[in-house]
This record gives sequence, C-alpha cells and structure tokens, in this order.
Amino acid sequence: MALAVVAGLGIGHLISANSPTASGNQNFGFSGQPSASATVLDAGAVAAKVNPAIVNVNTELGLQGAAAAGTGIVLTPDGEILTNNHVVAGATSIKVTSIGTGDTFTAHVVGYDRGEDIAVIQLEDASGLPTAAIGDSSTVKVGDQILGLGNAGGRGGDPVPAPGTVTALDQSITASDESSGSSEQLTGLIQVQANIESGDSGGPLVNANAQVIGVDTAASTGYQLNGRRSGAGGQGFAIPINQAIDIAHQIVAGTASDKIHIGKTAFIGVSVSDGQGGGAQVRDVVARGPAERAGLTAGAVITAIDGKATGSATALTNVMDTHHPGDQLTLTVSDASGAQRQIQVKAIEGPVG
Repeated sequence: MALAVVAGLGIGHLISANSPTASGNQNFGFSGQPSASATVLDAGAVAAKVNPAIVNVNTELGLQGAAAAGTGIVLTPDGEILTNNHVVAGATSIKVTSIGTGDTFTAHVVGYDRGEDIAVIQLEDASGLPTAAIGDSSTVKVGDQILGLGNAGGRGGDPVPAPGTVTALDQSITASDESSGSSEQLTGLIQVQANIESGDSGGPLVNANAQVIGVDTAASTGYQLNGRRSGAGGQGFAIPINQAIDIAHQIVAGTASDKIHIGKTAFIGVSVSDGQGGGAQVRDVVARGPAERAGLTAGAVITAIDGKATGSATALTNVMDTHHPGDQLTLTVSDASGAQRQIQVKAIEGPVG
C-alpha cells in the first residue's frame, strides 16, 4: 500500500472558496443478524452473494503519468461506494465498473479520511445497483473463517476470492511510501491469514454469512507491522466495518473535521518530502501553478501555512486537507540560507488527496 505525500501537484480550474457540503443517501449500515448464523464458510456460495455488490475502481494519475486499480463496496443503489483513500489518492480521473450490472461509471470523491484510509466515492447517474450486506465487526473473533474479495492484482474482471481466518484483532501497521518517506499509522485493524493482494484494497472482508465485516486495506507486501517489515506471504489487514461505516456516514453528511475532508482537494502546485532540519522541502514545482507564480522554487522548505506549523511532508498534507480550492494561503518558507519569508498563494483544484 503506497500513501504518497503530494502537496499540490496539479493545475485545475478555480472554484468557490466556500467549504462544500454533502447531503447524500445515508441509508446504509448494519444489515442485522442473519436468521441462521453460519460458522463454516462456503467460499463459492458466499462469493456469489457478495460479488454483485463489489466494484472495480480504476484511476488515472495524470500528473504522474500512471494508472492504478483497486476495489470498492456498494453502499447504496444510487452508487455511494466505500473504498480506501489510498485507492483514489492522486486520481485525476476515476472509472468504476459494477460487478453486479457490468456497467462502467465515471465517479467523483465525496470525501475522505486520510488517517483512517477511508473514502466515499459517488458514481454518476447510477441507480438500481446491488448493495452489500453490512455486518457487525464488534462480533469478530480470532479463528473466525473469512473471505477477502477484490480486484486482485488490478487485473479486472470478477473478484478473486481469498479465504482464510482471523488471526488477530486491534492491530497497528505503518503504511509507508518508500519514494517519499511519508507514512500513515493505521490502528484497530483486523489481521487475517488470507492471500490479500495489491488491488484488493477497498474490497470487502466478509464472514460466513456473506456480511461485510471489514475493508481490505493492506496486503502482506509493502507494509510494516509494528515497525517491522513483513516477509511472510498470505497475510492481510482490514479496517473494521463499524469504524469504516461511521466515517462514511460523516462523509456523506458533509461533516468536515480536522480528519475528514469533504469535496475537492486544495493544491498549490508542489511535491514535497521531509526537510533535513524539519519542514516540508519542495522537490518539484508545477509549471504555471500557484507556487511557481508566487516565486517558490525547488529546494525551499515550507515551515507553516497560515501560521500552522508544517514540520514534515505528512504535516503539510494534513494542513492542506483542511483547505479547499479557492482558499487564499500564506506560506512561511525558508531558503537554503535559512532566511524566512512569507508568500501568498491561491489554492486550486488538483488530484484527489
């Protein structure tokens, strides 16, 4: 799982500086206990029930000249989709294919919680989609049989089943991007012994009753567990569904906070990494972007935005998450000699997160 710290790579059209609100369909959540609870999981039967409520998510990362793929869970018939934030981060275009109907839709991001790695996306002009049965992750126990489903390897087509068992609860991982040194600490996760792969991110982890009890978020490669990189295969982690649904309700309600960002992402036209002496050091500046027009150059270190300290690349991203396109920002910047100055930039719309 790669969580990139990018603070404003990209140029888009300017929109209102007013914070956006949302008022989507809130009719999703715990589906209730099944009439007969099952403990033995029939992978084929469970997959047949769950697959129609899964979508394949394909994104274009236009500013990186790349593409990415992941998975999503259908929450409502009109196309509210639960997924990981890192599935859509950096996207300049999102296309989503419903497994249940075979239709492909354009999608936009309603909002995201970067720290919890949850996002809600909305399919455009969708209706009548099969929806997932949501379970209760507070009842999950070590030893429970589970099934992970998703767009394994980003290959598309029908979800690939990954049966297994729950091996631990309340786990923490550090998901890091080795190219930039940025990281996010995810806590409270369900750990499973199952072949969760890259591309499964955002897909459902389900129980023997075909109820979603988690959101697949990390595979057995590319993560660190309690600071140690894992070399063992066949493991994965999932965000408990109760936690994910709570965040999704806040996002759909338009309830922004220090953690939850609603609407378009604010960008200033730079990519950053951790500065050697603190701050967020500018690696690249986008041509004709707000930062370049304000005179910011590669090598400068951004130490604050509107007086809020940005002591690292991740801190800068967190501050930018509280802003929206159109916001006027005051950047405190240090040059190679350590001299500080303040520059004014107007944030524009850019890639997701």
